Amino acid sequence: MKRRLTTLMLAALALPALAQKLADPTRPPATMAAPDSAAAEADGMPSAPRLQSILIGRAPGGRRLAVIDGVTVRIGGKVGDAILERINDNSVLLRRGKNLETLTLFPKPAEAADPTGKTK
Repeated sequence: MKRRLTTLMLAALALPALAQKLADPTRPPATMAAPDSAAAEADGMPSAPRLQSILIGRAPGGRRLAVIDGVTVRIGGKVGDAILERINDNSVLLRRGKNLETLTLFPKPAEAADPTGKTK
């Protein structure tokens, strides 16, 4: 009886060594862990600014804010070397000198390609 109990205890102590490490099911995929902007900056190329959120006050003529690359910007504020000209419901307009650039909150998906590789 004592021998069985000792064997059972040794087996129980060895079980944690055989256990696998469980992956966290709530952890984002590795592709999301490093944003594209960090990868582009690592290559030495600056990335385009990314519009993350638009905040519009409820009152008519209420304040409008945009969150671009994690920074809250008002109309007339600077985003890198650009100036925020306009904030719409789903997009913002940036001015770099004479050039205008539109950032959209929900970019259009890439055009679907047929099996031959031609775009529709």
